[in-house]
Amino acid sequence: MKLRWGVTAVVSALAAVLLPGIATAAPASSVPIVRCEFTPTPENPAARPVLRPLPFAFTRGTVDVTFRFNYGPVTVRLNRAGAAPCAVHNLASLALQRFYDHSQCWRLTNSSRLGVLQCGDIYEAEKGGPGYKFPDEVDGTETYERGTIAMGNQGPGTNGSEFFIVHSFANIPKNYSVMGKVVRGMEVLDRIVANGIIPTDPNGPADGLPAKPVKIQKATVGF
Repeated sequence: MKLRWGVTAVVSALAAVLLPGIATAAPASSVPIVRCEFTPTPENPAARPVLRPLPFAFTRGTVDVTFRFNYGPVTVRLNRAGAAPCAVHNLASLALQRFYDHSQCWRLTNSSRLGVLQCGDIYEAEKGGPGYKFPDEVDGTETYERGTIAMGNQGPGTNGSEFFIVHSFANIPKNYSVMGKVVRGMEVLDRIVANGIIPTDPNGPADGLPAKPVKIQKATVGF
């Protein structure tokens, strides 16, 4: 992907879409925002050219993101007022910059412990992020029931572009920042699961590549 806008134009556009009302809000002390830390990872450079999100996130309202898979559309409603506003801000920023367009979901699980579709890595599972990382946003109340969308990571403070959607349930530690819920398209996830898994995990046959490739053709942001 080639960025056609100048940096100033891109930052202005992202600010207008991701942080509605900030420019006209009254005193700074009353503005519903939180600071975010997006730290460059030169050891893991960006798989596609993107700008880091602005270093603050709105903490009021919701934002919808629709992932148009080759199986059909799935819309998630991200909660800015929840425990993970920076993660919500990040996902919306990457979607606006088309980071997820024409990417593949490399992992599908369907075991008694974990039932998720994992996406957001450009090259393969857990490889190909945005060139930066940011801290976990968890408060101990996280649950990962059917329809949950949460950040994936490779350890504390390693959030980037990877995310997962729970198609059944996930009995996992409360280490993954919950962003919101699927509001349309769970039947799309069900069709993906029904097509099966090509096992790549030595611990069991229910963890690996989707048997039929799952691709994000386009991700769009709407309000």
